[in-house]
Amino acid sequence: MDDITELASNTKVLILDVDGVCTDGTLYFNDSGETIKAFNSQDGIGIKLIQNAGVIVAIITARKSKAIEKRFSKFKVKHIYEGFENKSLAYEELKKNLNVSDDEVAYVGDDLPDLPVMLKAKLGIAVENAHPYIKERANWITTKSGGKGAVREVCDIILKAKNCYDKTIQEYFEAL
Repeated sequence: MDDITELASNTKVLILDVDGVCTDGTLYFNDSGETIKAFNSQDGIGIKLIQNAGVIVAIITARKSKAIEKRFSKFKVKHIYEGFENKSLAYEELKKNLNVSDDEVAYVGDDLPDLPVMLKAKLGIAVENAHPYIKERANWITTKSGGKGAVREVCDIILKAKNCYDKTIQEYFEAL
């Protein structure tokens, strides 16, 4: 745990993949061909908490979906990169726009398209249900699966590493 604390303590940007990280990876299509996704409510609270602590949350995903825009606009996530098969392009653009280095980034992924960015970010995280090839190369693996609280687990770990977990929780309740 000390290694993860060290890696997570300087995180300024948390980048999330969507399918397999923010969802369980299952894709549902309605009759008109639109994708339907299921998101975890605890993950949503984690995103709110980490943003309240000053960490920027960004999304980089290979798919485009109205569900992604709806879900993350609710949390005022400003940096959403959809339709990026080559996630490194979005990653480099995001770093430039935010003026951050690899050492200030945590990335959460689950499969091959995530690997190039996971290896560049200081903290490359695989969700529990990630492909074994990805898990072997991650700095840390969540105990929860994508779409089942993995994002919340990551947010909590980063907040604890930054020594602001209790304060952020307290501020959450004070804002209600």
